Amino acid sequence: MGRYVVALDQGTTSSRAVLIDRTGEVAGVAQSVFPQHFPRPGWVEHDPKEILASQLKVLTEVLVERGITVADLDSVGITNQRETTIVWDRATGEPVYNAIVWQCRRTAELVERICCTAEIRQRVTELTGLIPDAYYSASKLAWILENVPGVRERAEAGELLFGTVDTWLIWNLTRGAVHATDPTNASRTMLFDIRTGKWSSYLCELFGIPESLLPEVRPSSGDFGVIDHPVIKGGIPIRGVAGDQQSALFGQCCFAPGGAKATFGTGCFLLMHTGAEPCSSEHGLVTTVAASAPGTDHLEYALEGSVFMAGALMQWLRDGLGLIEDVADSERVAQSVEDSAGVYVVPAFTGLGAPYWDADARGAIFGLTRGAQRAHLVRACLEAQGYQVNDVLVAMQKDAGVKLTSLAVDGGACRNDFLCSFCADAIDASIVRPGNVETTALGAAYLAGLASGFWSSTDEIRSMRRVDHLFEPTLPKSRREELLAGWADAVRRTRTSESI
Repeated sequence: MGRYVVALDQGTTSSRAVLIDRTGEVAGVAQSVFPQHFPRPGWVEHDPKEILASQLKVLTEVLVERGITVADLDSVGITNQRETTIVWDRATGEPVYNAIVWQCRRTAELVERICCTAEIRQRVTELTGLIPDAYYSASKLAWILENVPGVRERAEAGELLFGTVDTWLIWNLTRGAVHATDPTNASRTMLFDIRTGKWSSYLCELFGIPESLLPEVRPSSGDFGVIDHPVIKGGIPIRGVAGDQQSALFGQCCFAPGGAKATFGTGCFLLMHTGAEPCSSEHGLVTTVAASAPGTDHLEYALEGSVFMAGALMQWLRDGLGLIEDVADSERVAQSVEDSAGVYVVPAFTGLGAPYWDADARGAIFGLTRGAQRAHLVRACLEAQGYQVNDVLVAMQKDAGVKLTSLAVDGGACRNDFLCSFCADAIDASIVRPGNVETTALGAAYLAGLASGFWSSTDEIRSMRRVDHLFEPTLPKSRREELLAGWADAVRRTRTSESI
């Protein structure tokens, strides 16, 4: 048994390799940025070969930098940007088109054309837990079949394969021996029946997808073959796979119903573990599959809500308005004033996400007076993130019928003490910041190490978890209610629709 598990963390803008030792600590990291392609407004693509090359590069680099060999590695876990769609030739491995990235909006009209009635949309949501949207893989795959010459004929002849990024990496790393994904990634394609745990013939027919394209669905913690690649030799087993947000949920040790995490990045993704039964949302969230430990004989589920603007809001303060020189300055500036002086920022720059789903809403600032200064606006932008987190968590608690007592946080912005403290006040629950914030990589590593026996159980993993800081709510109830009422009024005046 090796000394480390390595997580391959394939993200939207970069690929990373993270070495995790037996105590759950990071022993080495390598990262490589790869190009983004924007062929038309609203279109986002990646070159699948550049994704693969960057991932191999960082895996090699982290081994060289640490002076370790393949023999020191117990296993590999993969976590990845979700929904991004790749189609390639099963014989040659050549992609038939660039990867269509989850952010790409080219298929919005295609989704509207296919999911053209309320009955169809309801059926899609019942099967997948998702709200029909261009975000997911199904319409991206349908677009490739419709628009790339000769691809549909080749697909129907069984010559092509489809996969999200995890599947593309697995297939290449095993030299075509394994064409597989896991349930967390499958549940983001809008082709997967989350109750039966199988691809849906109805959805494949609806979107015109030959089922021969689709990968085998294997447990998130299990056997995904052995790496057999000219760049990395030595037969490292791939034993864990999960989409990035579900991987972070697992990495935060949210193994049981009620466990919840928020990942602060460009936006903010919140997931709550809901157990062995899918919890349908009536409050603007989506239902997705959670990653499970080995030996679990059923799928486990989570509710998910997306906030569009988190870190991007602070970048706007820096780059758009020039109010701060560095995002890290925001904490000091916000704490230089006692409150936001009645200022609210509703960051609907690209619409409002969960739980409102108002695509036409646009950002607004309310409550400005002559007394409002730079620091009040900076503080209001940080507070807006706490308010948005609370909006999603209120919806989650209503859907799941549970009372949240704590929320685990990760991502770059969680290093901001003011943000974490205000979030605790906004949600009226504890905010837990772990000692190791590499939770996405940790989740993939834990899934691999549990399958290989590197770690014995989730109890052992939980015992390794360190808490860096626990933020408790301190705001009086009356003041909290006053602030939340002001936020609700600001959102109401920003919205263009009352559909949800």
